[in-house]
Amino acid sequence: MNYRATACLSAKAIGSAPYLDLSDLARRPMPASVRGAVLCSVPQQPTEPIRAVWDTAQEPEPLRPGAILLSWKPGCGGRVDVTARLGLAATTVVLATWPNLNSDWPLIVHPTLYEVAGLHAALTVATDALRLANHLASS
Repeated sequence: MNYRATACLSAKAIGSAPYLDLSDLARRPMPASVRGAVLCSVPQQPTEPIRAVWDTAQEPEPLRPGAILLSWKPGCGGRVDVTARLGLAATTVVLATWPNLNSDWPLIVHPTLYEVAGLHAALTVATDALRLANHLASS
């Protein structure tokens, strides 16, 4: 699933590449200047890289519909607590939390992210089809 991220990006925070491999980002703490990583693509296979960009928005602004923002912080015993947020039409909701994950946590969260991205894409298509059918019926 591919998305166009509309997050505020910082060249300093993301380096020279526009999209980064989440597994590379996940090995270290999030920079203080970001609120998380917005996913740009969630591949079907968990062994393929999940692409992301840092979100440097200072204010907690809503995510665009379908966008997934991951944030993580140190947990107990060198592990990591991960939170995923999902942008919906009217708000941003907590999608999932995973406490005390080890350093390979992108592999652990992949199935949930892939399923939610696919579900949101399917619902978007169905909603657009319904709007079109209603428009055509009223014409």
